[in-house]
Amino acid sequence: MINLTLRQFRYFEALARLGHFGRAADACAISQPALSMQIKEMEETLGTPLFERAARQVRLTSFGEEFAGRVREILRAVDELEDLARASQARLVGRLRLGVIPTVAPYLLPGLIGNLTRMNADLDIHVRETVTPKLLTELHEGRLDTAIVALPVSEPAFTEVALCSEDFVLVRPRSEANLPVPTPDLLREMRLLLLEEGHCFRDQALSFCNLQSALPRELLDGSSLSTLVQMVGAGIGVTLIPEMAVAVETRSADVAVSHFPEPQPRRTIGMIWRNSSPLSKQLMQIAAVVRDTALALPGRMQPGAPLGAGPR
Repeated sequence: MINLTLRQFRYFEALARLGHFGRAADACAISQPALSMQIKEMEETLGTPLFERAARQVRLTSFGEEFAGRVREILRAVDELEDLARASQARLVGRLRLGVIPTVAPYLLPGLIGNLTRMNADLDIHVRETVTPKLLTELHEGRLDTAIVALPVSEPAFTEVALCSEDFVLVRPRSEANLPVPTPDLLREMRLLLLEEGHCFRDQALSFCNLQSALPRELLDGSSLSTLVQMVGAGIGVTLIPEMAVAVETRSADVAVSHFPEPQPRRTIGMIWRNSSPLSKQLMQIAAVVRDTALALPGRMQPGAPLGAGPR
């Protein structure tokens, strides 16, 4: 009879995900030798290697790949059993693993964390900031409880709740403040600064400029909205940023902000979680706090549909 422990499964999952003994040991809060010993015991119990070891990296064997999928299913089921117990309480207590996209996190999180803590001092909030594709993967695998993203994500396995919408604004050098706001056609002829590949905000800005089939004369990438705005302030080009970022990102840059005429480019911000999550009722309570926090931000934030009005 194969006798493997849940703790060993969690160690294995961390190593499979991170591909490095040191980082996996840190993630599991144990020493690297202890982690190595546990993985070795698993391989001896199973009678076959789970990993190929190299000097700087480990990778899964073919059996390890198949084994990893089953382990993730087991760990997700165990987490959902824990969530089932938490769901019996009126409000969410304990750990909340919250994912947030980078074009929302710096502007929403300071107020949101404070509001959630005041609502429930027993809430242990773990924040994961990364791009949408990674958040969706981690949500699927049960490593996140919920995520704040731009909608729609159109994933049948997820509930989507629209919280608010906001416009995209044009940021250009202050010397150009009195010039007419360029049309999308004119933007394609300008030096346009956008976030690097992987950010959904980049895709939304490209869609507004109708750049799927036509490339701009000069398109430059940045790693953050702050970098883009500072580059504009230095006279390098123009960029688009979401309304919620304006107060923070333009306060120390020599730039001008303009709104586009209708139909303005805009995005919808919402929360998503697995349809199977036992915490749906409690996550809807969290969504209400997220919505109220977002609507209190400076700018023209608009409310979404009433919460509970048919999330997908």
